[in-house]
Amino acid sequence: MESFIAKLLQDFEKGKMDRRQLIRSLAVAATAAAAAAPAANAAGKPLEALYVNHISYQVNDYKKVRDFYVDLLGMKPTEDDGKQCRLVFGNNMLIPRNRANGGPGKVDHIAYTVTNWDSEKEALEAELKRRNLTYTGSAKTSFQVKDPEGMGVQFGGLHQ
Repeated sequence: MESFIAKLLQDFEKGKMDRRQLIRSLAVAATAAAAAAPAANAAGKPLEALYVNHISYQVNDYKKVRDFYVDLLGMKPTEDDGKQCRLVFGNNMLIPRNRANGGPGKVDHIAYTVTNWDSEKEALEAELKRRNLTYTGSAKTSFQVKDPEGMGVQFGGLHQ
């Protein structure tokens, strides 16, 4: 496109076209480029993460972890079922959950809230397929993939 515009300007400067022809040619070129842009974006549209929805944290004793974050950072515990809970802070959550084996705590996935989840979830699933990504989950709530290092990445709407 850039070389095409440069050619038009060169032709104008050499007197091969008048100002009106230049403007008309530029308008046609801009219209054609604008018409092609949505098709290009639709084929490889990236998801747009708004913020971290939650971090899933496997721990040995979720109650100790819960109390630590509540006491130190003022996180608000919700949905405590005796094995895990949600610690809410701003628009984010930390989800400490008891793990089967001992050892240090481990983040097993990070979940992101993405733009327009409710209206575009089928298109987002199609994008995963287009990229040949193996995923789990459904368009109902969220999808999960692995990043190149094997970290779990979940994305969906506000309520995942």
